[in-house]
Amino acid sequence: MKIKKEDILKALETITVAGEGKSMVESGAVKNVITFADEVVVDLELANPALHVRKRAEVDVLKVIHEQVYAKAKITVNISTTPQAKAPADKAPEIKGKAIPGIKNIIAVASGKGGVGKSTVTSNLAVILASMGFKVGLLDADIYGPSAPIMFDVANEKPLSVKVDGRSKMKPIESYGVKILSIGFFTEPDQAVVWRGPMAAKALNQMIFDAAWGELDFLLIDLPPGTGDIHLSIMQSLPITGAVVVSTPQHVALADAKKGVAMFQQESINVPVLGIVENMAYFTPDELPDNKYYIFGKEGAKNLANDLKVPFLGELPLIQSIREAGDVGSPAALQINTISQNAFVDIAKKVVEEVVARNENLAPTEAIKITTMAGCSVVKK
Repeated sequence: MKIKKEDILKALETITVAGEGKSMVESGAVKNVITFADEVVVDLELANPALHVRKRAEVDVLKVIHEQVYAKAKITVNISTTPQAKAPADKAPEIKGKAIPGIKNIIAVASGKGGVGKSTVTSNLAVILASMGFKVGLLDADIYGPSAPIMFDVANEKPLSVKVDGRSKMKPIESYGVKILSIGFFTEPDQAVVWRGPMAAKALNQMIFDAAWGELDFLLIDLPPGTGDIHLSIMQSLPITGAVVVSTPQHVALADAKKGVAMFQQESINVPVLGIVENMAYFTPDELPDNKYYIFGKEGAKNLANDLKVPFLGELPLIQSIREAGDVGSPAALQINTISQNAFVDIAKKVVEEVVARNENLAPTEAIKITTMAGCSVVKK
């Protein structure tokens, strides 16, 4: 059988380049295709030098040619890496972010420090918004400590590949009406993710732009604790509608939450802060439902919101059932007519109100641009 070059190119147009959202042909990764009888040689040039990206590209090429052109084709794939031109020491190439078609609002949920319940707030907020009739997605951007798969009881699920406009995309896992993607779906439960910043950023980029999110009213992004590289990568990749900051009432947490708010409010970043949520605000034992014990201090996050002149979105009690629900993958917001469900509903309504007000009164947020100067990250608009 004689294989035609045009058939090979047509097949390669269905393969998406990892992290770019474009086909191999459209991105210019396919440099040459040679056919001779039943033999095919494909020369690729990839911008990403990572071994797993190169291997995926090779496997995809072999698979698509065997499936769409000729099952017995003898294929050789030659892969080279695009030479990276050295930028001047004081300026590196800028990377421009882009919106995701079909997604109306992107909300980043952050915390200054770990252990304040940011992921619990994100997952329950997503479930409540979905129950209100909104189309909701959740991106678990906590690369080093992903928790969404456990909290939604989908730890054993694996995203499938689907065709969207002739291209392969990851199909998010759906649970409780929420579309979810997390690095936890691609690693073993006991496997530590030991990646440097650029590698983590590339993985996030793939989950953002190589995913079939479809139409969403809200995409919630569960950020890692702190104010670091992942946060900048997300804001560099996407125009964030607004941010929600989670804190507990004690001074140590509030000091870090203040830094989190300051990060979003930097002139060069300028992401609107929709408000602050106070988690673990008080403890009420079952046997004394009318009593409130302020274990970590009283109204610390509420006072911080007032000081910083940002909205206070509400408080969540320290309740054992919230922790238990997250551990078994059944969000506490699903527990009908409970203190926890009512609290999450109130916060979700407040978030929606703030998003509506933000969209009516402020211009759309732009993704930031990041350059490198003397070994430091410089954030620009």
